[in-house]
This record gives sequence, C-alpha cells and structure tokens, in this order.
Amino acid sequence: MTTSTAEETATGRTEVADLAARTRAFVRDEVLPIEDRHDGDVTEAGGDVLRRQLQARARTLGILAPHGPVEYGGQGLSMTERARVFEEAGYALFGAMAINAAAPDEGNMHLLDHVATSEQKARFLGPLVRGEARSAFAMTEPAPGAGSDPAALQTSATRVAGGWRIDGHKLFITGADGADFFIIMARTSGEPGERGGGTMFLAPAETAGLRIGRHVPTIDRSMVGGHCEVFFDGLELPDDAVLGEVDEGFRYVQVRLGPARMTHVMRWLGAAVRAHETALDYVTSRRVFGQSLGDQGIAQHLIAENEIDLAATRALLDVACAALDSGSPAAQETSIAKTFGAEAIGRIVDRAAQLCGGMGVSADLPIARIAREVRPFRIYDGPSEVHRFAIAKRAVKAARQRMEG
Repeated sequence: MTTSTAEETATGRTEVADLAARTRAFVRDEVLPIEDRHDGDVTEAGGDVLRRQLQARARTLGILAPHGPVEYGGQGLSMTERARVFEEAGYALFGAMAINAAAPDEGNMHLLDHVATSEQKARFLGPLVRGEARSAFAMTEPAPGAGSDPAALQTSATRVAGGWRIDGHKLFITGADGADFFIIMARTSGEPGERGGGTMFLAPAETAGLRIGRHVPTIDRSMVGGHCEVFFDGLELPDDAVLGEVDEGFRYVQVRLGPARMTHVMRWLGAAVRAHETALDYVTSRRVFGQSLGDQGIAQHLIAENEIDLAATRALLDVACAALDSGSPAAQETSIAKTFGAEAIGRIVDRAAQLCGGMGVSADLPIARIAREVRPFRIYDGPSEVHRFAIAKRAVKAARQRMEG
C-alpha cells in the first residue's frame, strides 16, 4: 500500500466513523424519544408523515441514505463501511427509517443502482434515495406460489401491444401501503417450479390494474406501509418498465438479496445492542440476595453469552460484507451471517429480557418491543432452515469437486 493510498484509507475510515457518530447522536437524541412514546408502533407514531419529518432532519444533518449513490444524494458507502453506521441506526426501531436505510427501500436502491437504465434511475432511484418516494418489492405469493422457493413464481406477465400485461396475487409485501412504485417479479416464460423465466418490472403505484389489499396482521409494528396483499388484474406496462433483461429476474434477485440480508443483520444488531445495554443498566442497579444482580454468577453467564453473540455476529457480518465488496456473490458467506445473526440476535434479546425479570417483558423497558420486532427476522429474507439447506448443499458440492479434481 502506497503512502497516498494509506492516507486515503485512513481518511475514509475517519469519515465513516464521523458519520456513524453523527448517526448515533441523531438516533439516540431525537429518534428514540419518539419510539419510546409510541412503544415502537410506527403507525401510531405518525407513519409516513413521521418518516418524512425524520428524513428531512437527517438530510439537514448530512446523514441521509449512507448507502445511496452519491449522484442522487446518498453517501456512497460500501457494504463494509455501512455496517457500523447501520448498526447505530438500528439502535432505535425507527432509526433506519429515519436515515432512509430501512427495508425494502434500502434493498431496492441497491438493485436499481446495479440494474436500472439511466432513465429508470432518474425516475425511480433518485427520488427513493432523496426520501421523496417509497417503494415495495413484490415477490412473495400465497401458497403454492413463490416464497422460500422463488421458482414457484405464479404471477404472469404476457406480451401485449406495446408492452406487458401482469396478472397475479402477491402476499406479505412490505411497505406496499403508500408506496410510490413497485418492483414486481412476474413469470414471462416457463412454468411454476422451473428455475428460469422470471422478469422484474417497475410499476408506479397509481397504474390501473394494481390494487393494495389488506394488511397482513403481524407481531412487528415498525415497518411503514405494513405487510400487504397486492393484486395485479390486467396491469399493463410499457416495454421500458422492464428492469434489466426479460427472463433474467431470478439472477437480479440475487443481486438484491445478499446485500439486503446483511443490512438486515446490521440494523437488528443495533436493536440487540440496545436490549443488551438496557439489561446491563438494570443488573448493575438491581440488588438481589444482598448484592448487585450483575455480580451474580448466573447473570454473568447470560451477559457473557450476549457479548460473545454480539462479537461473533459482527465478525461474520464483516466477512460477508468484505466478500460482497470484492465483487463475489458471497452466497455462502451471506447465508451463514444471516442465519447466525438472526438467531444470535434473538438469543441476545431473550437473555436481556430474562436478566430484567418482569420488567423485561413490560412496556417500561424497550426489550419486549425489540423482541417483538426481531423474532420475524428468522423468517424474513429466507428462513434459517432454508439457509441451512443451501449452506449444506454448497459444502457438499465443494467437497465433491475436491474429490473429483
């Protein structure tokens, strides 16, 4: 490494550390009080109105969209660089939303930046990065449609004069209510169960034939726009609505999913840190059997296990992010980090609740609502069981290649 390169690297690290520190201050001083007043329920706290207010403040502070392309107003951080910034944002359940780094918009920005045409970027990516619009990614369908097995995709896109007609039924589409546009996965060739034949389409929310159905009731409450049913009934889109190439949608899904899984880990890791810190404060001040709870051996065991899970999650996350930054698909690394992280975060929050006793499951502390929000992460972006299946398949395949080579 040359001297100039070393200096540039050091400067870059300093700038990222400063961004993380400013994000930390904003989230803890301005976002947390709002979350605490409303028990982490974003609808009760103001929904999209709140989002716009917080993002306007983040823009003023120069911390909006740390991952977004610089040319559209973002900070342009790499996966590795954004890890600690997103963790600081995730300390509050509304924190990622406040800096415009929440799902699904954050993942959709990454996808559009890598796949969209210049015209599509100007129309959809720019407003998304600047916080002027929200988006949704319409992939999951009711059984027997696409879910953990994307190849089961049933929503169809058929050729019509000047474009495409889309028909289908999506389920559990995060952020759908109030989204300004949708990225839709539809089948343009092949049959459900076949690996190829998917295509992505960009559809403004007001397009005729696109209808938002009910909100699916879930235990988590921090996502603006909920998790909704979405119906496509004769939705007609022009040829320039195709995102990427026809029949290549499943390939583009992988462009989005690996990084999006890691940014989920970053955000929920921040929430786990808050739960752990809350428990540490509690056991330090709480006295039982004549001494501080924090001095009790069984409490120390739980604290140590939390410290280990936090450190291990960060380490696996950093390995996966470095692989992604190198240009690798990092399928194995991201599956491992996502699976371990989702389960470790759940363990951390659960131990924190146990350390705080009855207070840990009350609304007087934030731990119960954090537990409510992080539990679905073992399902969202691929259940742990599906990731384990994929991890094992890759390991066996690599072993066979070694034996045959």
